Amino acid sequence: MNLRMPPLGKPYLGGHFAPVADEVTGFDLTVRGTLPVELNGRYVRNGHNPKPGDVPTHWFLGSGMVHGIRLRAGRAEWYRNRWVRTPAADGASPRGEDGVVDPTVSVAGTHIVEHGGRLLALQDADVPFEMTAELETVGPHDFAGRLTTAMTAHPKRDPLTGELHFFGHSPFPPFLTYYVASAAGRITRVEVIPGAGPSLMHDLGLTEHHVVWPDLPVVFNPAEHSGVPYRWSHSYAPRIGVMPRSGPAEATWFDVAPGMVLHVANAYEDARGRIVLEGSRFDRASWESSWKWWVGAPGYPDAPLIGAIRHRWILDPVSGVAGEEDLDSLVTDFPTIDARRLGRPHRYCYAQAFPGAGLHEYAIVKYDASTGERQVAGQGPGRMPGEAVFVPAADGTAEDDGYLLTVVSDLVRDASELLVLDARDVTAAPVATVELPRRVPAGMHGSWFPDRV
Repeated sequence: MNLRMPPLGKPYLGGHFAPVADEVTGFDLTVRGTLPVELNGRYVRNGHNPKPGDVPTHWFLGSGMVHGIRLRAGRAEWYRNRWVRTPAADGASPRGEDGVVDPTVSVAGTHIVEHGGRLLALQDADVPFEMTAELETVGPHDFAGRLTTAMTAHPKRDPLTGELHFFGHSPFPPFLTYYVASAAGRITRVEVIPGAGPSLMHDLGLTEHHVVWPDLPVVFNPAEHSGVPYRWSHSYAPRIGVMPRSGPAEATWFDVAPGMVLHVANAYEDARGRIVLEGSRFDRASWESSWKWWVGAPGYPDAPLIGAIRHRWILDPVSGVAGEEDLDSLVTDFPTIDARRLGRPHRYCYAQAFPGAGLHEYAIVKYDASTGERQVAGQGPGRMPGEAVFVPAADGTAEDDGYLLTVVSDLVRDASELLVLDARDVTAAPVATVELPRRVPAGMHGSWFPDRV
């Protein structure tokens, strides 16, 4: 198979995204360099991997597959990849007669998190699917019947309380339902958010005292036949809602410039009491170019993202006015921070960078909010890193004392590696490189699951 040529004109079936055809397990993986001994746990990453013969009409509809690497005591004990065995993975169509994704046949291919002792594979169109520590599918998990909608792929865990904050969005009323689950995994709050609309809400912001809702102008449109029925709307007024975490579920809505955000880096309250939201923002042109790639429409760009850039919104509850600004010109997405800083001001942010704006290769980028500096760690020809997950060092004191874990797809070698980078200097040689027994397709989001002491 020529990995560089996408079959049937679908870019998400070729190149770095070409799916693998089977499930494998490898043990005692080769390590170059030295794995930090405190990295005891599993790095697991989710993504779309259609089964042989399946040609989904949208990148987001390809069957979910998780890839895991087990690290312990300086060794890479195993690698394994497994499909998330949802009904869609067994051949059920993810679309109903009206073209809308049926939430009972989602592919659970966007993210994987751990909460309340359960590994949960996530995608916005369905309830989570629970998986074992060895990445076998247990089945759907609806929080003992308390989850009555789909669940976002980007829940937010408060680092102080351990609570998980998340939502379900729908193209039909109720458009937005807010949930809070206790640290033990029991849903303790369910609220319908009044005033929300039928927008494609993929992520949220969580501050110490507020929930932040991006209600932006990509909205439900039944004329979209890719199976993901959303399009950019000229008439939909873009807004960001700010809702207190305690008290009634009533949001204050701030008008913002037209733009779309899929991934929030962080949200927090500044010294003046303003709510700050940071993430990767698309304008209309970049969104529609990216959509062409996601559906394989004529004229799709070479890269899956063609213009999302780092952006900040500042929402002032006193004046009722929102300010906003671009923070960089590079094409970036999949922003991450030290999860211990979630909801509080952060200094460092990491992101995956795409070719464009003067960058000619894929890279990992580190941003320093205090100095305004950035580090760009290009990966070289034919190499594409994924999302970089921060893991704190055992004896770290500074915010960036730790490691970044990312899986690299290498088309030249038809292979993949897990890189362990020093988060203090991402441009330095990797601390360690774990050779994986097969090429891992470029994917979506992942997590580090440390062993419980």
